Amino acid sequence: MNDSFMTSELIVTGRLVDASNATLFGHLKDDENLKVIYKPVAGERPLWDFTNGNLANREVAAYLFSELFKFNIVPRTVLRDGPYGVGMVQEWQSNSQPENLIEVGQSEHQDLRWMTIFDALINNGDRKYGHLLILENGNIQGCDHGVTFHVEDKLRSVLWQFAGKSLTKDEKSVLKQIIDFDLNSVLADYLSREEIDAITSRAEKLDKESVLPRPATDRPAIPWPPV
Repeated sequence: MNDSFMTSELIVTGRLVDASNATLFGHLKDDENLKVIYKPVAGERPLWDFTNGNLANREVAAYLFSELFKFNIVPRTVLRDGPYGVGMVQEWQSNSQPENLIEVGQSEHQDLRWMTIFDALINNGDRKYGHLLILENGNIQGCDHGVTFHVEDKLRSVLWQFAGKSLTKDEKSVLKQIIDFDLNSVLADYLSREEIDAITSRAEKLDKESVLPRPATDRPAIPWPPV
């Protein structure tokens, strides 16, 4: 990772007003072309079921988990200081939400299938269409991973088009890698031991069932609003 992403002064130039938490837009002083999203911990809205001031940690953990097992879902994300204190800083993906965003989100694009597995493993409680990023090369990434890694089942998503489909050999191979890996060695600075152990348990459950996750029947399975 370029050291300047961690150390260069962060210049805030705007704010995403529709976000529930303080979500600021800006760039690095050393590279004005490198646009970023900055979510200071001080601007996080408290949630009854998550530790206060901990959402930024979860966003970074999601990036590290994505990179470690080559999901390639989360844009470069770090925890660092900024003009309003420590927060999550993530590389901005320009022009990534075209008019056909929902249509793409309802497709069976391979990246969405991997995202379905990724979300189940990190226990993503907020996978909306608006959290999909359609890149210029056709790849699909995701953003807003603060409501993740809870020990209780929180999975809510708009990506149920793969529900119940059998896991492929490659998908099961990734689950085996996760089960055998010491996740605490990478995620201990960001998540509790119980939350880290829960990732392994979810991977074991997916591997045993050998099918892609199905929507919950005892609670809402789709976040609101879905976009």
